[in-house]
Parts: sequence; C-alpha cells; structure tokens
Amino acid sequence: MQSKSLDPPFPIFHPSDEASIRNLPVNLFASVMGLAGLALAWRLAHGSLGAPALIGEAIGAIALGVFLLLAFGYAVKLARHPQAVHAEFHHPVTGNFFGTIVISILLLSSVIAPYSASGARAVWALGALATFALSFFVILRLLKGHVDTSHAVPAWLIPGVATLDIAVTAGHEGAMAWTAELNLLAAAVGAVLALVLLVLIIGRLVHQAPLAPAMTPSLMILVAPFAVGFLAYTNITGGVDRFAALLFYFALFMFAVLAPKVFRRGNAFSPGWWAISFPMAALANAALKYAQLRATAPLWAIAIGLLGALTVALAVLTVRTLRIALNGKLFR
Repeated sequence: MQSKSLDPPFPIFHPSDEASIRNLPVNLFASVMGLAGLALAWRLAHGSLGAPALIGEAIGAIALGVFLLLAFGYAVKLARHPQAVHAEFHHPVTGNFFGTIVISILLLSSVIAPYSASGARAVWALGALATFALSFFVILRLLKGHVDTSHAVPAWLIPGVATLDIAVTAGHEGAMAWTAELNLLAAAVGAVLALVLLVLIIGRLVHQAPLAPAMTPSLMILVAPFAVGFLAYTNITGGVDRFAALLFYFALFMFAVLAPKVFRRGNAFSPGWWAISFPMAALANAALKYAQLRATAPLWAIAIGLLGALTVALAVLTVRTLRIALNGKLFR
C-alpha cells in the first residue's frame, strides 16, 4: 500500500476567509534571499559582461526594501500572535525556514557593502551570530530523537547551509582579523551538515512517498549545498581549483535533474515557490564566477542562460506574490 505523502508545512493553522497577519508565512523571507542573490549576480555581470550597473543596484535596493517590509510584518505577527510564531518555529519542517531570515541578513550585508563598509560589517556580524545560533538550535532539536523520517525534506538543509553563506558573504578580512577563522568554522559546520542531511533527505525521497505538490518547489534547495559550497570555498581559498569545479558541475547537474520536476504544469503557485530563488541565484553567481575564470563560450552561454532564467523566474514570482498580497490571499 502506498504511503501517504507528507502534508505541506503551510498552513500550520486552518485557513479561513478572514485575512490576518498571523498567516504571514516565514518562508516569504526566501524572496529576499533570491532578490539579493540576483542583485549580486547582476553585479558580477556588470564587472565581467559590461551589463548596466543600475540593474544590480536597483534589485539590491528592492531586496532591502522587501526585507524591511517583511521584518516589520513579522514583528507585528510576533507581537499580536506569538503562539503562531511559536508554532511555526517549532514545526519540524516550517521551523527550518527561519533560516531564510538569517541568510537574508548575510546577503544584504554584501548588497550594502559598496555603500557602507562599516554598516556591512555590522550587518554581517549580526547575521553570522544569528546563523550559528539557529543552526545550533535546529541540529540540537534533531538530535533529541524520535524524529519522523517523513519530515526529512529539502528544507532541512536551510539552517545548515546557512553557515556556508557566512563564508560566501564575508569580505571584511582586512577590518576584522578573526573573520578568516570564523569563515573556516562556518565552512566546516555547513559542509558536514550538508553532507549528513543530504543523505537523510535523499533517503526519504527515494524510499518514501513523493513530496506533496505544494512542497515540490523546495526540491530546488538540493542544488544549494553545491552552488553555495562553490562560492564559500572559492571565497576562502581565493581562487577556483579543480575541487571548486567539481562542486560547480555537480550543482549544475542537480539543477538539470530537478528543473523538469519543479517547473511543470500543475504545480499551483504559493509563497513556497520562493524556495527556488536562492538556489538558482547561487548557481547563477557560481556560473558567472566560473565562466569569468575559464572564459570559454559554452560556460559563458550557461552563465548568461542561468542569469536570464533567474531574472525571469523572480520577475514572475514577484508579480504573482504581489497579486495574492493585494487581493488578501497571502494573509488567509
């Protein structure tokens, strides 16, 4: 007898016709991750392909504005409906999406770096501290035991991979001598956790029922450990070697495998679709960085294609999210 697929992690509460801030999903912070990653990708395209600088800077400003808006909204939710936030945070699946908040902070430190080095350092330090704290709590919760194996879904990777983003966004070695060691710590934690959790997640995907349709977009998160790992590794080592190339190519392979499963007709839109944004953004950034080094036509074609696909995907997600926000469905 076929086992029942895992129910979507959203909503925790039964939906109603009444729009309420209590229904604002924490996974919507993934939109900030995607937009910030897109901004950084267009910055790379400006430096290597001569793309207009205004594009990346404008997207970065939008990412910052979206973060401030969501942070205000979620703060209101915390003040008015603390039980709803508590339920989200302690949910075995949804709780992992709190990692999108700390990753957003880390990425925004890179977005604002050209405008305020001291501000970027402060934001990055705050993000790094929050990331380590969240990863520690989430892994400690897993090690308590009696975890339902059906809950081993791609979202589990978010808090662990978040530590890799500490190394990705660190650009302050000259100002803070301890950053280099912190980057090594972050890379060690993120790399090992990614490997361990990937084994559990892939085992669940292979041996149990498929994910519920609402969770299908989260499959793209499986690309993140390798794309983000490439960016973290090259930032720590200061160059692209063969090991970095292996990480990039496997990320590209995973994207090719997962894209047909994610981008298919019948998968209804929900805020959970933003789960595709940052893995794709990380892969586009990795592709641009790798193509800049190798400077071959096929690699440039891949990098430009990924940047174009990412831009179109996030534009569609933005429009559709604004639509459900304006008609109230986002808060039901």
